Amino acid sequence: MSDRLNVLKTYKLYVGGKFPRSESGRVYEVTDSKGTWLANAPLSSRKDARDAVVAARKAFGGWSGATAYNRGQVLYRVAEMLEGRRGQFTREVADAEGLSKSKAAAVVDATIDRWVWYAGWTDKIAQVVGGGNPVAGPFFNLSSPEPTGVVAVLAPQESSFLGLVSVLAPVIATGNTAVVVASEKAPLPALSLAEVLATSDVPGGVVNVLSGRTAEIATPLASHQDVNAIDLAGADEVLAKELEIAAADNLKRVLRPQPVDYAETPGIDRLTAFLETKTVWHPTGSLGASGSSY
Repeated sequence: MSDRLNVLKTYKLYVGGKFPRSESGRVYEVTDSKGTWLANAPLSSRKDARDAVVAARKAFGGWSGATAYNRGQVLYRVAEMLEGRRGQFTREVADAEGLSKSKAAAVVDATIDRWVWYAGWTDKIAQVVGGGNPVAGPFFNLSSPEPTGVVAVLAPQESSFLGLVSVLAPVIATGNTAVVVASEKAPLPALSLAEVLATSDVPGGVVNVLSGRTAEIATPLASHQDVNAIDLAGADEVLAKELEIAAADNLKRVLRPQPVDYAETPGIDRLTAFLETKTVWHPTGSLGASGSSY
């Protein structure tokens, strides 16, 4: 019996719910921790970044307008799909980060649990950061959180899967849409995550995944007038400073890079980092001695 040739996987970008090749036609070699070739990944261009922003903006209205409970259901569905592909991601994380199979499996389990954790927060964060405000007058004064819009997310360079989900999930959990720049040296888990998102209930354009040179992709995103915020988790000190200056042009929200142990249970900092607060005043009517009349 003759030996058969393996079918090599062609990794593609994920933009607007579809899997295009890079507009540039370029690819770059991805290797494991020992330098062994794993795959060719798309080398995204500035045009790919702009296309991803257009897709994210188009999806923002529907995603931000969905109920928080529904977004939680969608995120939980992603966790279900990840659980079903646990073996694949264990292999990819082991290759990407040079981990043993058992350690990689633990990382994948933690990543799936992280999705579930953020899924549970979707319909609770409003109660934590919003509410009624005391005022000296016959008024209701209510504050409620709203998503800020399109968020560019530079995924952590070293934590190719757990770190990626830890910065992506809180962005979309609160109703934002995202343009993700995958880890430059280990993009394959992010590109495979895109396949999970496409086969879950996440609407096309809510998450867009680009691979390539972080600086090359992040620069046009930081200066893009239709990007509302940027998470610099995957930028080094020099690049982060350049991107922060570029982001100031349209007053983007900027989350600066900081040391993070992604294995630890996160707080709500990343959930609140990309929220705006809307405050509404409404008269209550006359206030009588026996109480308020509305």
